[in-house]
Amino acid sequence: MESLKQQVFDANLALPAHRLVTFTWGNVSGIDRDRQLMVIKPSGVAYEQLQPEDMVVVDLDGNIVEGRYRPSSDTATHRVLYQRYLALGGIVHTHSTHATAWAQAGLTIPALGTTHADYFLGDIPCTRALRREEVEGDYERETGRVIVETFTDRDPLHTPGVIVSQHGPFSWGRSPEEAVHNAVVMEEVAKMAWIACSVNPHLHPIDSYLMKKHFSRKHGADAYYGQKPAQ
Repeated sequence: MESLKQQVFDANLALPAHRLVTFTWGNVSGIDRDRQLMVIKPSGVAYEQLQPEDMVVVDLDGNIVEGRYRPSSDTATHRVLYQRYLALGGIVHTHSTHATAWAQAGLTIPALGTTHADYFLGDIPCTRALRREEVEGDYERETGRVIVETFTDRDPLHTPGVIVSQHGPFSWGRSPEEAVHNAVVMEEVAKMAWIACSVNPHLHPIDSYLMKKHFSRKHGADAYYGQKPAQ
């Protein structure tokens, strides 16, 4: 697990580097599918104090397998998503300013331009608000469940992120690094959407054909953005 611990450690340090977190307001996890073990940041430990060996290894039942610290308080949310979406290899949660503002407003982040469409095929959805009994029950697990509920008719790799109503953003990818990349993009397009809606409150979403073109340039069998790997 040492390699995955290092990956998750590096991904966690990328959050303050990209100004996605304040104090300890965020976490990154990664999963070893063969061993069915996930690695996640410890709860409440300052980023500048973290070391790779501080990452906590947890099984998908929530039992601590390795680590001297308690895992992130959001661990159960990550577990639900890993159990439901087998393609996910990394998950990020932050309270980044602009994405969290949309969450507090209870609004989806609208797909308005090609920057958004390069990564997200459609709006970034906002979940419904959790009910009292969900908050007072197994809160973090219910947070994962409401994300799954929101993605009933969505491909999570085509829309690699969500904002939880009144809470904040979660993003994911095939690896911890990709999940962080998507978190950075989500914050940036949330900021762009806020500015665009302020400039023109009557604007329209991006044209569907333009959105599909930009998404398909980077994703899928016909993608042609970037360079081909060396043979």
